Amino acid sequence: MPDLDARAERALVTEWRDLLARHAATACALDRELNDRHGLGMSEFEVLERLAESVGGGCAQLRVQELAGAVHLSQSALSRLIGRLEKDGLVERAMCDADRRGIFVSLTPAGRSRYDEARPTQREVLARTLTPLPADIG
Repeated sequence: MPDLDARAERALVTEWRDLLARHAATACALDRELNDRHGLGMSEFEVLERLAESVGGGCAQLRVQELAGAVHLSQSALSRLIGRLEKDGLVERAMCDADRRGIFVSLTPAGRSRYDEARPTQREVLARTLTPLPADIG
């Protein structure tokens, strides 16, 4: 990779910091509003959404390994999160018949309902925090 001149390097670092700030603001807004309105954290919502999107053959389920990569959580963090969702009746875990080492996570009817209720809130926050601001005129 070629060396960047000082101006290009500053611009790159500024862009990186802006991206981090935008991510943090969006994540905080999602956590606050999803929790206040629906009792869900951002990561919990993301798991429910990935399961809702995985419907195949009428069953919304994914292997834990697939979920971990999709929601960018470690196996242990995801396992704890799934445990909380399971305790709340929003998901169920089951052993994979083809591979006893694999575990499937399935969306329950209550999980589908909570996801459907929370989805508009999540989309509202994303639209508010991620929509580009109009360029200053003048």
